[in-house]
Amino acid sequence: MEKITRTRVADVLKSEAYGSKVNVKGWVRTRRGSKQVSFIALNDGSTIHNLQIVVDIEKFDEEMLKQATTGACISVNGTLVESVGQKQKVELHAVEMEVLGGADPAVYPLQKKGHTLEFLREIAHLRPRTNTFGAVFRIRHNMAIAIHKFFHERGFYYFHTPIITASDCEGAGQMFQVTTMNLYNLKKDADGSIIYDDDFFGKQASLTVSGQLEGELAATALGAIYTFGPTFRAENSNTPRHLAEFWMIEPEVAFNEITENMDLAEEFIKYCVQWALDNCRDDVQFLNDMFDKELIARLEGVLKEPFVRLSYTEGVKILEEAVAKGHQFEYPVYWGADLASEHERYLVENHFGRPVILTDYPKEIKAFYMKLNGDGKTVRAMDVLFPKIGEIIGGSEREADYNKLLRRIEELHIPMKDMWWYLDTRRFGSCPHSGFGLGFERLLLFVTGMSNIRDVIPFPRTPKNAEF
Repeated sequence: MEKITRTRVADVLKSEAYGSKVNVKGWVRTRRGSKQVSFIALNDGSTIHNLQIVVDIEKFDEEMLKQATTGACISVNGTLVESVGQKQKVELHAVEMEVLGGADPAVYPLQKKGHTLEFLREIAHLRPRTNTFGAVFRIRHNMAIAIHKFFHERGFYYFHTPIITASDCEGAGQMFQVTTMNLYNLKKDADGSIIYDDDFFGKQASLTVSGQLEGELAATALGAIYTFGPTFRAENSNTPRHLAEFWMIEPEVAFNEITENMDLAEEFIKYCVQWALDNCRDDVQFLNDMFDKELIARLEGVLKEPFVRLSYTEGVKILEEAVAKGHQFEYPVYWGADLASEHERYLVENHFGRPVILTDYPKEIKAFYMKLNGDGKTVRAMDVLFPKIGEIIGGSEREADYNKLLRRIEELHIPMKDMWWYLDTRRFGSCPHSGFGLGFERLLLFVTGMSNIRDVIPFPRTPKNAEF
């Protein structure tokens, strides 16, 4: 084949250079036609749309054409022609073609038929080649770009917090341990406790559940930072909303109090949704048409109005009134309850019809580092609740007072050996500061309209599942 610089399918489809010679490489999605002419739908991952390759069968080797089946990878030199078809503006009339890699139709699993999302999870190494997952992962990339762009434009610094840590940010203890010790022959002391002296770090170490505590340190030096990296929860939650390995975005801002924190969260998430509509329109439209007919309307709806701001106490009152009027929830509603997704969605979808920021939660159901309100019962927490998702962002103003924070740590029996460095920020130049965490995959669930969080990350890690 004549050597011509490859052009991406996305760029070919926008081109009007009719008559020019073009090379494309990609994977065959479908092939149809007659004895005289074949029509190959080619996709290289750069767009949801396929490029139609028109092949005059007489001009090509029959054995080579037999290999250009669904899933095969081919390289085509051809002439760009204005298409008479309604679905595309251009098509490529093949002049030369080479099969770079065949795909035996007897065993290649992605033949032209509908596949369930459950089946595609079993072949996660191949599912990015489908239209659905091509769209999802292009949107995932774009959301990552939007996140960095949003914070960079506002003077935030991207701060890398450790993935291996000795502190449990949430105090929940659901952490994956990291060790180099022989698990079949662990050294223990007289009380039966494991001795970590010979371990790589000389102490118990785990995969991080959050970069927040280290992010707070950075905010008290750089002013405004954000983290964006993998986090891990050893939580035995086999639900469509939980992963054991996921990505988190965590901004932390010195001098921001709870109101500025809510403002930042609302501005941030609206920016991301707008970015998806502006930069991923074809992929979002595809997912809207194929999976969730209300997706685009819901995305646009989030942008239209300010989010409702409501205290936890007022939220519980609304939910209790709903129960009194006959609405049934699976989980009970009472002041002090940790609201379930069904409660959060009721407030958003049934009562207000738009996103809600719920604030001032009871201190017992929130983390130790949140600032105590004057009532002594509630903390300056905030959760952003979204349609179809429930909580999408969780954050708070942090407790800046050394004595109050120390008292809370002691109340919850958090080991001081893990907390001395964190407390130091309250001893030396303490300041008001706030931040929040956004689970990246929760954002992607909302933006793509997918219903299972395992379908917005390339290789999901869940209880009893670490394939690929």
